[in-house]
Amino acid sequence: RSSEGDLSGGSPGCLLDLPWEDILVPHILCHLPLQQLLSLQRVSKSFQSLIQLYLANMRCFDSSQIGPAIPRAAFVNLLKDNEVLQQLALQNCSDWLTDRELLPVIGQNHHLHQIQLKGCAQLSRHALVAISLSCPNLRRLSLAHCEWVDSLSLRSLADHCKALEAVDLTACRQLKDEAICYLVQKCSRLKSVSLAVNANVGDVAVEEIAKCCPELEHLDLTGCLRVKNDSIRVLAEYCPKLRSLKVKHCHNVAESSLSILRSRGVELDVEPPLQRALVLLQDVVGFAPFINLQI
Repeated sequence: RSSEGDLSGGSPGCLLDLPWEDILVPHILCHLPLQQLLSLQRVSKSFQSLIQLYLANMRCFDSSQIGPAIPRAAFVNLLKDNEVLQQLALQNCSDWLTDRELLPVIGQNHHLHQIQLKGCAQLSRHALVAISLSCPNLRRLSLAHCEWVDSLSLRSLADHCKALEAVDLTACRQLKDEAICYLVQKCSRLKSVSLAVNANVGDVAVEEIAKCCPELEHLDLTGCLRVKNDSIRVLAEYCPKLRSLKVKHCHNVAESSLSILRSRGVELDVEPPLQRALVLLQDVVGFAPFINLQI
C-alpha cells in the first residue's frame, strides 16, 4: 500500500509502517477487542484510516463487544463499507434496530453463514426475506423472540437456505406446524432446532422434523404444550444422532416415551419420576431417605 509510509508520520519503527492489509489487519488488529479498536480511531487520522480498513475487512461483527448498547449511527457507520462479513450478532440493538438499518448490511454481505437476531423485535418479515435472498450459505440463524417471523418469510428461508444447520425459533408465536414442516422438508441438514415457548407447535411438526432431519442432534420443545408421547417415540425411531432433548413443561410427554431416549444416553431436561419424587421429598422433609435406585 502506498499509504504505509505516508501515514506513519515519518516516525522510525512506527506501528503503521508495517503492511496494513498483509500484517496489521489480519494478524494484529484481529486480536484486539472491537471497543479498543474504535478508541484507536481517535489517536490520529492515520489510525482512523487503518481502523476503517479493518472494519471494511472484518469477518465477524458482535455488537456485544462494544458494550451494553450501541448507538444506531455507530452501527451504520461501522458496517457501511463491509462486504465480507461471515458472522453477524446483534443482541444489544433491539431498542432501535429496524429493517432500515439491517437490510443494507444484509444486502451487501452474501457470505454470511451465521446470524444472531435474538430479541430484535422491531424488525419485520422483510428482514428474513432479505436474509434468505442474500445469504445462500447461511448455516446458523437465531430468531428467538422475534414474533414478526411468519409462515411466508419462513418459507422464503426454506426455499433459499438449504444449507441451514441450526435455527432458533423460540417464541416465534405466529408459526404453526405447517410452516415448520415446510422448513424441515427443504432443510434436511438441520442439526439443532428450537421451537420452545410455542403453543401452536404439536406432534405433526415434531414427527416431520424426525423424518426429514436424520442428522438432528439438539431439539428444544420447552413449553410446547401440544407435543405428546407419539411424536417423541417417532423422534427416537428416526433420529439416531440425537444428543439432547428439552421437554420441560410439555405436560403431555411422559416417561413412557422419554425412557427410550434416556436408555440411549440422550440428555433430557426432566428427571425420571422416581428421582423427581425424591427431590420433592427432600424439599418437604429436609432430607432424602436412602433408597437403592439399582433395584
